[in-house]
Amino acid sequence: MHIPLFYAVSAALLLSGFSCLAQPLDATATGTANVADTPPVTAAAKDAVFTQEQLDQMLAPIALYPDPLLAQVLMATTYPGEVAEAVTWSKAHPDAKGDDAVKQVASQPWDPSVQALVAFPQVLATLGQDPVWVQRLGDAFLAQPDDVMGGVQRLRHQAQAAGNLQSNQYQNVTVQAAAPAATPAPAGSTSTIIIQPADPQVVYVPSYNPTTTYGTWPYPASPPVYYPPPPAYYPGSALLAGLAFGTGVAIIGSLWGDCDWGNNDIDIDVERYNNINRNNQITRNQNKWQHNAVHRDGVPYRDSKSREQYGRQLSGANQREAYRGDTAQRAQAREKARGSMEKHGIERPATSNREARDSARKAQSGTSASNRMQAGADRPKSSDRSQGSARNTRESQQTRNQTARAQDNLQARQATQKRPSASTGSARDNAFAGVRSPSQANAQANRGRASQASVQRPSASRSAGHQISRPSNPPARQRGGRR
Repeated sequence: MHIPLFYAVSAALLLSGFSCLAQPLDATATGTANVADTPPVTAAAKDAVFTQEQLDQMLAPIALYPDPLLAQVLMATTYPGEVAEAVTWSKAHPDAKGDDAVKQVASQPWDPSVQALVAFPQVLATLGQDPVWVQRLGDAFLAQPDDVMGGVQRLRHQAQAAGNLQSNQYQNVTVQAAAPAATPAPAGSTSTIIIQPADPQVVYVPSYNPTTTYGTWPYPASPPVYYPPPPAYYPGSALLAGLAFGTGVAIIGSLWGDCDWGNNDIDIDVERYNNINRNNQITRNQNKWQHNAVHRDGVPYRDSKSREQYGRQLSGANQREAYRGDTAQRAQAREKARGSMEKHGIERPATSNREARDSARKAQSGTSASNRMQAGADRPKSSDRSQGSARNTRESQQTRNQTARAQDNLQARQATQKRPSASTGSARDNAFAGVRSPSQANAQANRGRASQASVQRPSASRSAGHQISRPSNPPARQRGGRR
């Protein structure tokens, strides 16, 4: 009776336990599923270097460039230091543009993407207005290429919706269905807007005000920055559909990159690249752009992923040389400068720590020898020493004479004060002492006048060694006596 009851109770407890455990397991599973859904979004937000708002703000001034020019700008901005050098070069050569300008900078130690930008001085003039913006743009393209390409498409759709992006005699604007791998910029958009020059050999760089071209800006707290176009490159241009086009730039091989919207990267036209970059040829397999950390010139990468990815491309001495900007061209320029310094009699700077130490030791030994020579030159000659000795002898004799006179005067005063009066025989000092002895008073007066005269006598006679006459002491028979 009890055994079946025991089994029944046990079965009931087991069923109730399983039912109780089922709910936490389901809840945990549900919670895990929810967590699994959310981490990708959280991780993406955490890993993102720039937000969508920041990307749109920095992409607005260039999002409407023709695709080949946009690709060159995105590549070049990953080397902000060299872009700054190209800006300086372009300012110094205002008439250089097109393929001729690119050939002029072939010897410059810049990445080919930076060299290509000198064909468009108006673009470099815009980039030169804000170096911080250039660096941020390049950092965004390295860290978030999908987001950058998606941001460009998002802005183009906004400009098109506002009626400010359409085909004309300067450019062809086409809308294509987005490739499956593409990340459409606007929510729900499945099309890609492509902008190409109307004439493949003439490129017109558009200029526009981002605050109005894209319609109502969706981020009032972060409006886009407007970089006014250089007037020299946009003479008397009128706004056409929100965009101003200046003088066209004739090119054949300067633009060798293009946007690959399907993969959110940049394709390279190998043939055009090799035609313009004679000093840096590539193979047909190198038709995808890769960032070259050597041309970073020590500018730090913004995110840890880029630092890890591109920092490993350089190791040891190569990384230090890239940080310092050391290249074969710059080493040759330094050697040329050293040769010029030697030619003009300027000491060459040391090229190593050992050379610097050796130079310092040589300089120190030379200084010591110079000091010894100077000391020998400053040592007095024998004739000067003899003259100085005679002069010192005269000065010593003069000093002894003055000391003797001072001692005699002091003794005379003491004797006068302590001599007892003749009338009283007292040893006490008296103001009337010596009144009854006129001869003694007269002798003391003469002594005082002689001392005063000796002090006032010209120093020339004393320095010559002349004896100073002093009055003799009165005879002993006259002391204290009467005449």
